[in-house]
Amino acid sequence: MVAMQAAAPITGAGAANHSAHGGTGRQAHAGVPAGVLRLGGLLGVLGVLVTVALLSIDAATMPTQFVPARSGGWPSWLAGPLHGLGSGLGSSGFDTLMLTMCAGFALVLLCARTVPLRMLIGAIVLAHVLLALAPPLISQDVFGYLAFARMGALHGLDPYTHYPAEAGTDPVFGFVGWPFLNSPYGPLFTLSTYALAPLGVAGALWTLKAVAALASLAAIALIARAAERLGHDGRWAAAFVGLNPVVLVMAVGGAHNDMLVMLLTAVALLVTAGSSPRIRSGVGALVAGVGVKLTAGLLLPFLLLSPPTRRERLAAAVSAAVAMLALLALAVLGFGVHALGFLSAVGEQQQLVATHSVPAETARLFGLSGTPGWWRHLFLVGFLVALAVALWRTARGADWRVAAGWSTVALLLSTAWLLPWYVVWLLPLAAVSGDRRLRGAALVLCAYAVMIHLSLADPLLSPTVHTVSVNLHVKVPHIGHRLELAGFQILRNVHVDFSW
Repeated sequence: MVAMQAAAPITGAGAANHSAHGGTGRQAHAGVPAGVLRLGGLLGVLGVLVTVALLSIDAATMPTQFVPARSGGWPSWLAGPLHGLGSGLGSSGFDTLMLTMCAGFALVLLCARTVPLRMLIGAIVLAHVLLALAPPLISQDVFGYLAFARMGALHGLDPYTHYPAEAGTDPVFGFVGWPFLNSPYGPLFTLSTYALAPLGVAGALWTLKAVAALASLAAIALIARAAERLGHDGRWAAAFVGLNPVVLVMAVGGAHNDMLVMLLTAVALLVTAGSSPRIRSGVGALVAGVGVKLTAGLLLPFLLLSPPTRRERLAAAVSAAVAMLALLALAVLGFGVHALGFLSAVGEQQQLVATHSVPAETARLFGLSGTPGWWRHLFLVGFLVALAVALWRTARGADWRVAAGWSTVALLLSTAWLLPWYVVWLLPLAAVSGDRRLRGAALVLCAYAVMIHLSLADPLLSPTVHTVSVNLHVKVPHIGHRLELAGFQILRNVHVDFSW
């Protein structure tokens, strides 16, 4: 981890900006004894570490709903090295651990200035190591990455034009959560994962778990450095991201490639911070992010508008065009005429509705049947308006990081396909900006991402459902086996069409 100037004075404009935004400096805790703050910080760190350890160990003990990949079985390589050390993880236990972790995280944020730097760094690293050793939590997406990689490397199937179900005999197939979707991931990430195919399913899984943890740790270090260059508290920024329950449990625990996007965003934030911003280097990092996941491109126009002169903006735009052409060339080499196939896959994905997205929840609140298209379009229009205003403000000299942060908030609120780990897109921007309201919005979204996984929140958030226990055999064309669907749920007033 990078050395963070926890106790270094902030002078000049940086100090004024730090104070104006509330920061986490001495003014924020005026009148509170230092010993109380130090004790609170230590208790917070301990609370996060203990709950992370218990969650990781208990999740590895036996099959549980919090490891969805159990649908493919419970081999020892899936349970991981922590198998057999815990007592199992039920809904009430998960709720207790997550709420305690959130309370510890809140204490750390309130008292971050008093937490010894080495302790903070050690806690962040240890929490990441524990979750890197846990089975993949909350999501099966990591097996989707592996399925797409094995399709291309071992079966000669383009993941932008074929489904995992078309390689249904592959050992990874039973663990895949979305067998009938094309890959929505960028060509840089997709081609990179091809190298994992020779490792086998188990070796590739734990490689991706390690990559997610290492990418997160590197991003945290860069975010702390970027915050310091902008005159803010790097220690607080590191704690804000590095001990965040959403980052730890849902993103690192699930081995999501969003951690690579967060790392490339952190690179862009660091190289563009300070008195001599390297805009073109930042542009290159964000374009590489697009090669992993399209959503990284949301930040690109804000960075292009950040230089003060038209000439500098033009130079940045040329750099972006060159980088995009390089990414396109890589995609063409890898996928030929289907080089941009991930764009259509992203479009298809956005037609899906996540149960707890804001459009879906508000539609239920207003008594609408399902989430009508016109309702989703209202949210889309709201996002486009927010984006246009943010770009206009950036062009007129507003901080591009803050403007991009609020646009990311608008995206998370407007998309009908909201998954909890998407919140990590926002965290680097909120951590380095010093904007108190943006940080507050990020924390609210993190709290929501946690809440939707708590059983105690079900009465508030869950839609009315009718559970139907059936065994349904569906013959899928071009696939040499049958798909069995058992015990699924049908929402009220929803039409289910099984036609091929």
